[in-house]
Amino acid sequence: MEVEVELIPRVIKSKGATKALRRQGTIPCVVYSKGTVGPNCAVSKVAIDTVLRELETGFLPTTIFILKDASGKKRRAIIKDIQYKVTTYEVEHIDFMELIDDVKIDVKVPLQCLGVIECVGIKAGGYLRQVKLHIPVRCFPKDIPSHFEVNVQDVDIRQTRRLSDVKIPARVIPLMKPEDVVVTIVK
Repeated sequence: MEVEVELIPRVIKSKGATKALRRQGTIPCVVYSKGTVGPNCAVSKVAIDTVLRELETGFLPTTIFILKDASGKKRRAIIKDIQYKVTTYEVEHIDFMELIDDVKIDVKVPLQCLGVIECVGIKAGGYLRQVKLHIPVRCFPKDIPSHFEVNVQDVDIRQTRRLSDVKIPARVIPLMKPEDVVVTIVK
């Protein structure tokens, strides 16, 4: 999924200035590129809240943001880190990582379970325990998968699905061992 967001330039003066930015409805952010810190900027709180509200749970790490600056230049990026206010869970700060076509990146790809309703183990009284919600992988930006799927329809109680059971494209390198358990049906 790709989302376009407009960057608002900002100058860091003090904590008070940053708090004033938040009160004006913007979220401070930083764009990292090839290990260097990019310009300090801000994004619209309304735009980010809309994206987060519409996004399926767990899909934030693979969501690609098109960052448009004041000059009209567009850069593709993913969220490297996001900070929330502890009491209200409002977004306080975002770190973006720019995607460079010829540079591999590490990203956590969400794992979805298919066939849960028809699962043999669940019908027998067990319940699904998803051990891994995300699978860390390394790949080029153009190869970032939106998600992985694992079918649990024929998994019985005390049986598991491992990383080797997940179909992963050839150009994507998992950063886990093939024998690592991703899903199990427990009693």
